[in-house]
Amino acid sequence: MKDYYKILGINKDASEEEVKKAFRKLAHAYHPDKSGGDEAKFKEVSEAYTVLSDKKKRSQYDTLGSAGAGGFQGSGAGFNPNDFGFDFSGFGTAGFDNGDLSDILSSIFGGRRVRRGRDIAVDIELSFQESIFGVERKVVINSKFVKQKEVSISVPTGIDDGQMIRLSGMGETLEGGVPGDLYVKIHVRKHPYFRKDGHNLIMDLAVKITEALLGAEKTIATLDGEITLKVPSGTKHGTILRVKGRGVPMDQNKRGDLYVRILVQIPEKLSKDERKVVEELKKLGL
Repeated sequence: MKDYYKILGINKDASEEEVKKAFRKLAHAYHPDKSGGDEAKFKEVSEAYTVLSDKKKRSQYDTLGSAGAGGFQGSGAGFNPNDFGFDFSGFGTAGFDNGDLSDILSSIFGGRRVRRGRDIAVDIELSFQESIFGVERKVVINSKFVKQKEVSISVPTGIDDGQMIRLSGMGETLEGGVPGDLYVKIHVRKHPYFRKDGHNLIMDLAVKITEALLGAEKTIATLDGEITLKVPSGTKHGTILRVKGRGVPMDQNKRGDLYVRILVQIPEKLSKDERKVVEELKKLGL
């Protein structure tokens, strides 16, 4: 379980004023509507403050928890902040029913209460190649919360299907308040033969028995164009060949690799001449 004292950087015997002072400092640093803010950390310190600033909640937390460095394990199911009626699943100040907390946050913005606009979510579909190399996209937002507008989205390299991109301040705008955010969910179309594994790409390549036995040069298509792949003689079924630098970009100068899995094709039927040749090979011990 979370160690709320550690999150706020205070001791277990910290006074109410010390709790408030620690939270004020961290909330000012992490608030998501400020430059350089961090939503996840802001949510965490707000959760800690909401419990430790209330005598009853703090007492129950201390009773159910243990002061071990490994966290608060407690008895039974342990401590759950949601048991106190707070929903910490949202962003910003959403979900916090605590007047004192709101007063502190309002001081971050010049002593006024700050309202936050709603977050907006949109979906975009990318080709496999766009997801690998990144792309600039424009989307039109038109919802009951936001007047129709066009937004440019910079999709980073190597993004995965289902990932979200957050554009701070591009959601609903409230007069006298701070804007919500825009969340873009990415949908990547499947490639006919490439599969992504981290920064690497994987594909299968079918070769004939003779090519596997004698070796061959095969032309394969990569995301950068066609290349010639050398299949060594004696290559076994399932062998994986590595092509350096043809995978997913890591930065401007480095990329992952392309791994080619060799699948040796076994014909289902043999002609009379083919069977004769195979039988001769069998006599030779092959």
